[in-house]
Amino acid sequence: MAQATFRFYAELNDFLPLNRRQVPFVHRFNGRVSIKDMIESLGVPHTEVDLILVNGESVDFRYLVQDGDYVSVYPVFESFDITPLLRVRPRPLRQPRFVLDVHLGRLTGYLRLLGFDALYIPDCDDATLAAISRDERRTLLTRDRGLLKRRQVTHGYCVRATNPREQVREVLRRFDLYRLIAPFTRCIRCNGVLQPVAKQAVMDRLPPHVRDNHNEFRVCAACGQVYWRGSHYDRMQALIACWLEDEPDNSEPE
Repeated sequence: MAQATFRFYAELNDFLPLNRRQVPFVHRFNGRVSIKDMIESLGVPHTEVDLILVNGESVDFRYLVQDGDYVSVYPVFESFDITPLLRVRPRPLRQPRFVLDVHLGRLTGYLRLLGFDALYIPDCDDATLAAISRDERRTLLTRDRGLLKRRQVTHGYCVRATNPREQVREVLRRFDLYRLIAPFTRCIRCNGVLQPVAKQAVMDRLPPHVRDNHNEFRVCAACGQVYWRGSHYDRMQALIACWLEDEPDNSEPE
């Protein structure tokens, strides 16, 4: 039986049993097996991988593992460029567009609050989610590792946190999104883009207390929902400020 030594780096270890995390380990195999299939058989979805070195040389997912190979597997690099090396997936989607599975509804709303294009279809099955991710070039966010192993999914991420607010922190860090945050520019209900609208144009759709106390409005170009700075606005601002506090300081020392 042939064998290869694997070493996974950084957050890829989240997918491994404790005795295989942060250390080299031997994996035995039979026959001709691609590096992609072998990595996924070890529990790591291919969408989480950006760079594979075999015996110090960069390879792509088609590489057939050989007896005695030493394989180093690295996660996706979003915040810096490794183009001199071979990527095993298409280039990152620099304009982030997401599709989320049915278990991430609260995360969807928070991402929309921050201005990100986040598609969410209740009761959508796995095959449809994978097709949407491929056809619309959307990064698939899910907690289902099996979903990320579908062949047609090229951009995806397994969300580790269970608390929706912590999930936001995780996604912002993972995709280096802090500088792209644009709060209150997208409809929380349907994901449409919000546009300024004159008060007179929506007057007949406003509750009496809103007509009397507010003059600035936005309307969703897709569903027509009207937004204004109500009592919830300050709470949302505080929540956004809390997330922004986590932005890493990338400034260079003087």
